[in-house]
Amino acid sequence: MILVTGAAGFIGYHLCKALIARGEKVVGVDNLNDYYDVQLKKDRLNQIESEPNFSFEKIDVCDFPKLLDLFSSHQFSHVCHLAAQVGVRYSLENPFPYQKSNLEGFLNILEACRKFPLKNLVYASSSSVYGADPKIPFSEEEKSDRPISLYGATKRANELMAHSYSHLYDIPITGLRFFTVYGPWMRPDMALFKFANKIQAGESIDVYGNGKMKRNFTYIDDIIQGVMLSLDNPQPYALYNIGNDRTENLEDYIKTLETCLGKSAIKNYLPQQPGDMTETWADLSRIRQDLGYKPTTNIDTGIKKFVEWFESYFRPQL
Repeated sequence: MILVTGAAGFIGYHLCKALIARGEKVVGVDNLNDYYDVQLKKDRLNQIESEPNFSFEKIDVCDFPKLLDLFSSHQFSHVCHLAAQVGVRYSLENPFPYQKSNLEGFLNILEACRKFPLKNLVYASSSSVYGADPKIPFSEEEKSDRPISLYGATKRANELMAHSYSHLYDIPITGLRFFTVYGPWMRPDMALFKFANKIQAGESIDVYGNGKMKRNFTYIDDIIQGVMLSLDNPQPYALYNIGNDRTENLEDYIKTLETCLGKSAIKNYLPQQPGDMTETWADLSRIRQDLGYKPTTNIDTGIKKFVEWFESYFRPQL
């Protein structure tokens, strides 16, 4: 049986769906907080709640007694920990939820896995850990000790905490550094969603970094491929980048979205915001060699699939 925390989230929902599709028994937990529209989270869960191999518990991973009860009653073989307070910019204005969810919540997961031994723990890290690292593409071999946002700092702290628990208690643990994930059911605070929303409404979009930023945009199906490979292949301790094969200019990303929407964007160019990285690009050598990971979705295909979902689901509600 597999536990997925953050099951009502963007990546968590897609992972639960993929695991159920291959016949796994899955328990999903989420606290359904109001960082963004709770209805979107509930609608994701509605897609899978009727599946016989899926059950959902509304639990906050910061509630350690409830978490221990959950582990005690289910005897999980695998855990994928995705629950976290997300968002680089939000961490600049509201730092304490990151301390609570990302540090205390992760420590609770590690302690639960220590008390109830399992075959594999996989958890979400982030490309944000690379911060001011000047070497492109980003490699797991780098120290990654200069994050430029509190969010990135908490994710790097997670990696160090995981290493200590793996070393002390022989827990197989893999951390996954996600690179700019997008696709259907994504969060409304993410750039692609915000751009689509404003372009459809005829409003201007804020393009930070004066449009010069580059990102390793990664479609959700490619991310899920990497997560599943990591769950299936326990490591004593490992860190992997999960991204796309190439980095894309933000301007090209927006042009592709304009094409898919059939509308032009009104662009409001702004300087780079504090905490934002100029460029992200994943070195995939390690995950390719160890797990056979191979991303296949380019932005033309991925953005088209996102727009199809966006127009069928979200626009009518607005």
